[in-house]
Amino acid sequence: MVYKTGSEPMIVYLNGEFLPKAKAVISVDDRGFLFGDGIYEVVRSYHGRLFELDTHVRRMQNGLQSLRITIPDDFNLADIAHELLEQNNLQNAEATIYCQITRGIAPSRTHAFPVPPLAPTIYVAASPFTPLTEKRKTGVAAITTPDQRWSRCDLKTIGLLANCLAKQQAFESGAVEAIFVRDGVALEGSSSNLFVVKEGIVITNPKTNYILPGITRQVVLDLCRGLGIATKEDTVFLELLFTADEVFVTHTTGEVMPVTKLDAREISSGAPGPITGKLQAAFTENVKNIS
Repeated sequence: MVYKTGSEPMIVYLNGEFLPKAKAVISVDDRGFLFGDGIYEVVRSYHGRLFELDTHVRRMQNGLQSLRITIPDDFNLADIAHELLEQNNLQNAEATIYCQITRGIAPSRTHAFPVPPLAPTIYVAASPFTPLTEKRKTGVAAITTPDQRWSRCDLKTIGLLANCLAKQQAFESGAVEAIFVRDGVALEGSSSNLFVVKEGIVITNPKTNYILPGITRQVVLDLCRGLGIATKEDTVFLELLFTADEVFVTHTTGEVMPVTKLDAREISSGAPGPITGKLQAAFTENVKNIS
């Protein structure tokens, strides 16, 4: 695989232009910088094939609508993503597409939305990605932490300070993920959705304003139904995690990731379970069918 090097600068997209990343400049008056006022998405590219792009775009559009950010009608993430993959020699590699849209550059720093509406700042980048293959085989450790986020976790906004603090807490504890707990309910990870397997049933929290409607989460639920694995969208109380047969998390970069240790305690046998393995295999087959 050939990637951009120091002599070949990475090309990104910013407000209608493809340009070297080093020359992509965003104003200090941008509301994304000042207020975290924006939405983002991360899409996996498997050798030039974009996974669940339409679903990602629908979620992004819902977030933009909720934040009342309007983007140009001719903005086409698919076209931009494919162009970036080509320009960065990533069309035959594993990669991620990052898209961030903010409200734009404000004439003054005021909390209320500027009138008339601003032209949004739109940034898209393609980056090489190394699959987390070994971690998916062995499983990872996680910790639990109180949920200190705001109450609109269903929107994929760029204001991620609470998530960053939780992830750092996990890393400092020798783990790779932190599970948010609110009122005794284990909701989701700092960058993932949470699943529990108990007596052959795959359980995950129902979609509410306190969890992100994960793209991989829905893919896994669909795969369960195709495999004849029983599912239940029900409240996952914290104590269930420690008596579960299997625990795993899902996200764009980790796909189906087993959690084998939680708060330094082994989950069941301490190894990835059979249902998690079936879902990993089914997910891999599903990826092969991307058009």
